Amino acid sequence: MKPTDSQEKPVFTLITGGSVYAPDKLGRKEILIAGRVIARIAERIDLPAEFKPRVIRAKGKTIVPGLVDLHVHLLGGGGEAGPWSRTPEITLSKITRAGVTTVVGLLGTDDVSRRPETLLAKAMQLEQEGISAYIYSGSYQLPLATITGSLRKDIALIPKVVGVGEVAVSDHRSSQPSFEELCRIAAEARVGGMLGGKAGLVHLHMGAGSRRLDPVIRMVKETEIPIGQFLPTHLNRTRTLMEHAIEFAKMGGNIDITASGKDLHFHPTSVEAIRMALDAGISVDQITLSSDSNGSMPIFDEKGNVVRLGVGDIQCLFDDWQLLVKAGLSLEESLKIVTANPAKRAGLFESKGGLAPGKDADLLILGPDLEIDSVIAKGRLMVHKQEIIVKGTFEG
Repeated sequence: MKPTDSQEKPVFTLITGGSVYAPDKLGRKEILIAGRVIARIAERIDLPAEFKPRVIRAKGKTIVPGLVDLHVHLLGGGGEAGPWSRTPEITLSKITRAGVTTVVGLLGTDDVSRRPETLLAKAMQLEQEGISAYIYSGSYQLPLATITGSLRKDIALIPKVVGVGEVAVSDHRSSQPSFEELCRIAAEARVGGMLGGKAGLVHLHMGAGSRRLDPVIRMVKETEIPIGQFLPTHLNRTRTLMEHAIEFAKMGGNIDITASGKDLHFHPTSVEAIRMALDAGISVDQITLSSDSNGSMPIFDEKGNVVRLGVGDIQCLFDDWQLLVKAGLSLEESLKIVTANPAKRAGLFESKGGLAPGKDADLLILGPDLEIDSVIAKGRLMVHKQEIIVKGTFEG
C-alpha cells in the first residue's frame, strides 16, 4: 500500500507535561497538533470530549523542533576510488531515528551515475514516506547537471528545488570554475529564487585548496549579489579554512559546519569550529551544522590518491548537537544551529525549524539526558519510546 500523510495518523494529538524550546525557551506547555500542523501551544489546552485526541505524556521531558539537515546525499555519493566506492542511498528510519524531520538532498562528485532527476524522485519518495525533503540542482561539476536544462528554471519551477549545490570550489575534484562561471551560477540561482519565491541558495563545497574562500569573497566584493545568497560548507575541514570562514562571517556571511563523525578527519571538530566562530564575535544566527550524510569521506595522499574511505552518518548531526550542549552552549543557541537557522537558509522557516501555531508539526521529545524518545514529522509519530514506528517502503 502506498504511504500517505494521513496513514496511521489521528486528527488530533495532544502533548502534555513537557518543557518546550521553540527553539526559544517557552517553559512547560501543552502542544495541540491538528493533522500535520501545530494548532496551539499553551499552558493548558482543554478539548471537547468528541475531539478524542491521541495523548502523549511528556512529563520530565524536553520538546524541541525536528532537526533540519541542509546537506544530505540522499542517493549516496562517492565513487572517487571507482564504482566499488559508491556509497548507498539513505533510508527513512535512518533519518528519523537521528531526529531529522527535514532534509535537503544534493549530488556530489559523481554526476555521471547519479542525476538530479533521480535525486528529485528520491526526495519525493521520502516525502511520501513521511518526512519533508527538498533538493539542490547541480553538482560539483560544470556544466551543471540540471533537470530542465536551466538552473534558473529548475529553481523557479520545481517546488522541491531550493537552490544550487554542492558546487565544488578550491578542491582538486572540482571543475576549476572560473570567476565568471561562478558569478553566472550565483546570478542564475538568485534570479531563479526570485521568480519562484525560493531562497535560491548557492551551496558551495569548500575543499582544502590554498585559495580557500577567495573566489566567494571576490564575488561578494565585485558583484551585486548579496552575501546572504552564499552558504559555503565543510568550513572546519582545516583550521586555516575555518579562520578564513570567520573573516567571511565578519563580512556578514553565513557559514555551514560539517558534523565531525568518527570517519571524518576534520580539524577542528564541529564543536571546536563553532566555538572558534562564537569566540570571534560571530552571531549564532549565522551558523548552521549539517551532516554530509551518505557522502563519501575519502582520505587522499599527497599525490591525490584515495588511501581510506569513510561514509557520512546523519546520526552525527544529533550527536554533535548534544556535544554542543555538553560543551556549554545553551539549549536555545545550540538548537538554532540545527533547526531555525538551516530552515531560514533554505527559505523554509515559514513552516520548518520552529514550534509555533501554523508551522508543520515536526518535533522531538527528548529524555532526561537529551536522548531521543519520540519523533513526530508532519504530525505523524515516526519514533516512539525509542522504537521506530514508521519504516521506509523497503525497510521490512
